[in-house]
Amino acid sequence: MLVRKLISSCDDGDCPTLYGTDRGTLLVQGETPADHGLTLPGHETVVEIPIELIRKAIRDQLI
Repeated sequence: MLVRKLISSCDDGDCPTLYGTDRGTLLVQGETPADHGLTLPGHETVVEIPIELIRKAIRDQLI
């Protein structure tokens, strides 16, 4: 899989970030919340990112 950084909320790499792949999918880097109350399959997870990161990606026509 080829991964390309689209946008981040900071420059040091330890912040919420959106990545695009050559599969036509997105990868999301963010915090893993423990208090979400969801039941997820073992092979899936959820991450939390600021909504402004998505807004900026759309505004900048990255997605």
